[in-house]
Amino acid sequence: MVLAIAWSTFFTLLTLSMTWGAAALWFRLSLPTPWRQLTLVLWAVMALGLVTLGFQGHRGSALGGQIALLAVLSLWWFRLRPTHDRPWADDVLHLATGRVTEGQLTLDRVRHFEWQTRDRARVHWEPRHYDLARLDSADLIVSSWGRPGIAHVMVSFGFGGETFVVFSVEVRRQKGERFSEIGGFFRQYELAIVAADERDAVRLRSNVRGETVWLYRLDMSRHAIRSLLLAYVDEANRLAREPRFYNTITANCTTLVFAMARRLGAVLPIDHRLLLTAKLPEYAYRVGGLWPGYNLKALQYRGNIVERARAADGDPAFSQRIREGVPGWGTPSGEEDSTSEPLGR
Repeated sequence: MVLAIAWSTFFTLLTLSMTWGAAALWFRLSLPTPWRQLTLVLWAVMALGLVTLGFQGHRGSALGGQIALLAVLSLWWFRLRPTHDRPWADDVLHLATGRVTEGQLTLDRVRHFEWQTRDRARVHWEPRHYDLARLDSADLIVSSWGRPGIAHVMVSFGFGGETFVVFSVEVRRQKGERFSEIGGFFRQYELAIVAADERDAVRLRSNVRGETVWLYRLDMSRHAIRSLLLAYVDEANRLAREPRFYNTITANCTTLVFAMARRLGAVLPIDHRLLLTAKLPEYAYRVGGLWPGYNLKALQYRGNIVERARAADGDPAFSQRIREGVPGWGTPSGEEDSTSEPLGR
């Protein structure tokens, strides 16, 4: 009985692995579509044949065949390497890199596209310089396009309330390639860290793509803000030297921020909300990372910047206008706005 259960469990695990292998071949095999389809059909025929063989009582042959096929697949899979050498889409053509010299942060390529549609923009990259003595704010920006539990997360750093730079951890797509959450599990994309102007990164999502965007000011000391910014720069420089694969769960816009914060010494608990990017504001609120004096519902309501972003579409003061009414902006630290909703942490 025990032997039968063990065989059944092992056989089931191998069969599930064969199913995973089919998905890996479909998303990652670098062949023209007809050849990829043919390879997938052959894989499916062999997998189904081995399952049938197992149910017909030929257990040893079925298990041996599955192990052999998975061994060949593993040799191919673990030889896949990320690269910087692909025909990248314009918006992820350059990775962020930077350095600090005498209190000045220089970012070599900051993106500030003038987006006309979700696929077309006036392209412009330039070096920019930031005075670290004026660094005084960090904002969490969350953009949702309607997928349950899924959102894009960015962090924007402010210098005296006048200049802002957004760091965005993104999928590095090739020209003409679309993003697939499922493909993100199968090494289909490389990882990118992009530094951008807010009129690019935020306006693209709120005004051009029609996504819902929230902005939350983070409750951090200047020292912590500086440490986080420089951690982003270090991570970006490392990524520019050593390419990595994007992963929908383990290497995305949320997990990289979490890993950086932990490396800086923050005591952050593991939580299921870290796997659901749309839940990150709730997680940040629970650990005391969002601006104090407001409950989460009030922070979400006041942090919805879509209407202000659309009204400020072409305004050079875009960054200032989208922050109007956002808790932490315009209200001194420690003072509660009398119009805020009841507290409830």
